[in-house]
Amino acid sequence: MADRAKVAENRTDQSGAEKRGWLIRQLDTLEWLGNKLPDPAVLFLIGLLITWGLSWYLAGTEFMVPGQVEGKKIENLLTPAALADFLSGMVKQFVEFHPLGVVLVALLGVGIAEHSGFINSCLKTLLIITPRMLLTPMVILVAIVSHTAADAGYVLVIPIGGVMFYAAGRHPLAGIAAAFAGVSGGFSANFVISGIDPLLAGLTQEASGLIDQDVAINPLCNYYFTASSSVLIILVGWLITDRVIEPRLAATPVDGDQSEMPTMAVLSGRDIAGMICGLGSMVLLLVGLYYWAQPETSALRAANGSLTSMRPQAPLMAAIVPLIFIAFAIPGIVHGYVAGTFKSHRDIIKGMSKAMETMGYYLVMVFFAALFIAAFGKSNIGVWLAVSGAEILKSSGAPTILIIIGIILLTAMVNLLIGSASAKWAMLAPIFVPMLMMTGNPGISPELTQAAFRVGDSTTNIITPMMPYFPLVVVFCQKYVRNTGIGTLTALMLPYSLTFLACWSLFLILYWQLGFPLGPGIDYEYVPAAAAGGA
Repeated sequence: MADRAKVAENRTDQSGAEKRGWLIRQLDTLEWLGNKLPDPAVLFLIGLLITWGLSWYLAGTEFMVPGQVEGKKIENLLTPAALADFLSGMVKQFVEFHPLGVVLVALLGVGIAEHSGFINSCLKTLLIITPRMLLTPMVILVAIVSHTAADAGYVLVIPIGGVMFYAAGRHPLAGIAAAFAGVSGGFSANFVISGIDPLLAGLTQEASGLIDQDVAINPLCNYYFTASSSVLIILVGWLITDRVIEPRLAATPVDGDQSEMPTMAVLSGRDIAGMICGLGSMVLLLVGLYYWAQPETSALRAANGSLTSMRPQAPLMAAIVPLIFIAFAIPGIVHGYVAGTFKSHRDIIKGMSKAMETMGYYLVMVFFAALFIAAFGKSNIGVWLAVSGAEILKSSGAPTILIIIGIILLTAMVNLLIGSASAKWAMLAPIFVPMLMMTGNPGISPELTQAAFRVGDSTTNIITPMMPYFPLVVVFCQKYVRNTGIGTLTALMLPYSLTFLACWSLFLILYWQLGFPLGPGIDYEYVPAAAAGGA
């Protein structure tokens, strides 16, 4: 009997290995095909040319966006006036590309902290106290919580994931993939309230007002769901990283600049003293920020008194990136002088300069990406595709659960073309929210519709070059594996994207059917105020 059990166990293990082998072969093929594409910068240039061609072919196509009085149309970008406008605005589109300033300013502070040894000292200490088996969930957890600080996770957590995995003797690209999955693939999962919550709620409020002006949308309307989703993303991301991504990367050599790779050398007494003083200075900065923001009349608050408001934007939210710069620069300087790695101010400037040296390739990609994304948005092609897809969904006559799934899938597909969550929801909310409010008596609450959108909006972030930070993650990967391309990163992230999409969609449906509240006092059904009063 024991022998039979052992044979059965061996067959099970072999079957599992064969399945993983098949998956790895498919991902390898995807990577090979993806890397056969032109350089990412040239790919964005080709995308620009295709957008121009489509704008000419579809020029004048008119369509209505629900909630807007005037219709829209596809704009021809090949007219003399449009081409003149493109040339005159080229520099502006490049320098005002949102991720560019975020990345460069934040990395100036990170460069100081890295050059001084502060970041490496903190990571080495963290590795000592973190069991190896819990490294993956810890990286994903930190990535999820980083949503609170706007786009900080892209600039800080993703490269740190690579550093931590490499220093622990694991493949650095697996660390980058896990962090990217948490930061971007799990964008709407968080234990902590972030700026995106009131921003989306405000758009949902406007959309629901098309049907019922008495509806009030709470900025925390999805909080219970997004907080519980964090557990799902951590567990699923952990499984994919350790069982799919890292085994596949075992045959991928790390051939980056060895002189810049993190090591597990023992920290000296001065290193430890510098780290303690650096962390102490960071705590003092955070305490000072807390007392500055605490008064109701604080200059960091918006006109409505909120610290996290995006409309109107609270100064605190607008200052996140400069605060990141300060929060890394000051501790880095303190650590540098205490540990002895900094002798003068020239060492500080050298650290900032070294951080910028790694951004040359990124700047080239951003130049073409900024032009492509701006042209795509100006053409209105993305809006037309989104509205057309929503109208097809609306006219399908499908059951409510299938409509919710359809919203998730449509959002996920639109997300491949339009990166901004607020821009997508501004287009889709006036269609989806009223549509589901009127599906029956009672209808579907705006809060549930918003939750479905957030699932679809998050899961495909990590596989589309249209996501503004995608080229930056390619650069982070190239630090360790030089020939990393769009195909490499897409193949790495596809298992996360597909699994997150399936599991998170199922999770929302089960969450809904079991009646767990989406947020404080939130119902799944919409009942008009007049009907509720009459009842």
